[in-house]
Amino acid sequence: MSARVLALLLHDDTGLTRRNVAVEHLVVAGWTGRDRIDVEKHIAELAALGVKPPATTPIFYRAAAARLTIAEEIEALGDASSGEAEFVLLQHGGRLWVGAGSDHTDREVEKYGVSVSKQMCDKPIAAEFWPMVEVAPHWDKLMLRGYISENGKRVLYQEGSVAAMLDPLELIDKFAGKSGLREATLMFCGTLSAIGGVRPSGSFEVELDDPVLNRKIHHRYRIRTLPVLG
Repeated sequence: MSARVLALLLHDDTGLTRRNVAVEHLVVAGWTGRDRIDVEKHIAELAALGVKPPATTPIFYRAAAARLTIAEEIEALGDASSGEAEFVLLQHGGRLWVGAGSDHTDREVEKYGVSVSKQMCDKPIAAEFWPMVEVAPHWDKLMLRGYISENGKRVLYQEGSVAAMLDPLELIDKFAGKSGLREATLMFCGTLSAIGGVRPSGSFEVELDDPVLNRKIHHRYRIRTLPVLG
């Protein structure tokens, strides 16, 4: 099985270390909200765009690990794609790590099939990861934010506590059972409702904020639009 090798910054016992990390399995969890009302709101939000409701909640889509990137620019076909701020989980070196990423999705293809749409776009992630054991004691205090650019201004697009989504260990259990995530697996863990509705932008930012340890993981990327010629 081919792996995507990424140069990541891991906060390990010796400090911040850059490592080449191989990811073999990419999982995109959807409709992961703890609050059923919020889940229904997100389903309705996407239904307004023509997206069919999921067969189950949560649901776990698969995509090629080759789609993962830490680059500051991605290419997307047409102008109908948009980002989604999410926390991500990484199983590496026998440990669970947490980071931030964007489940960038083609909204036109999403109307045809969500599974297909997950494969259409690159999945940007921040290079930096924290050990899960460092944030687990105060997990629900972590904040997730997304920003877009509109009319030359940085606009808050998503904001909320990670407590809006299922607890990471519960989410892993629903996907993999008691065995946990396989080594070299990265999972996107669900998103928040968009402030003002889902819409495209020329750039997207994702931020995971830890107010207890006073630190943030942040990643910004641009979207280069490719023409649709038929």
